[in-house]
Amino acid sequence: MRRVPLRLTAALLGMLLQTALAFAVPIVNDPNGFEGLPWESAIAEGDRFTKVEEAGRLLSYELKSGQPVLGTIPVEVLRFTTFDGKFGRVLVRYHGKETHEHILAYLQTQYGPLDRTPGQISVGPIRVYAWHGFDTEITLRYESRMERGIIFFESRILREKLSEGNSGTVF
Repeated sequence: MRRVPLRLTAALLGMLLQTALAFAVPIVNDPNGFEGLPWESAIAEGDRFTKVEEAGRLLSYELKSGQPVLGTIPVEVLRFTTFDGKFGRVLVRYHGKETHEHILAYLQTQYGPLDRTPGQISVGPIRVYAWHGFDTEITLRYESRMERGIIFFESRILREKLSEGNSGTVF
């Protein structure tokens, strides 16, 4: 009897996540990278980056100096990830409701306004916002109870190359 509610819960959670992501808006001007750094370019330790994690073919870097920022908004973490030496993802972590509001406004200014039609924006303790472009996908997940957010800026092309013949969790 225990398996039925667990399966039902998993199915409902999957449908909710798909529904939230289905309301993604198109990116107005796809940057084909992150803040001037093109997807699939090389990142290495040096004057600008320091390696913070190595997991086989995945390497993660952070900026060597200064407070991490998204645009001009201070954030906790700004991490750049490469696969086989090709830049493909940026992870941003932040906390605070005010920071969230500033980041949401910044992303809409840069990538396009969200669809504010009732039912198009997720409500509740976890909110998911997404922008999709030809080269770039941006997904923001915000937990209102804990006032923390995480954003992924990803190369759609590199992610598709990585998923060919691999599981969906490779990158």
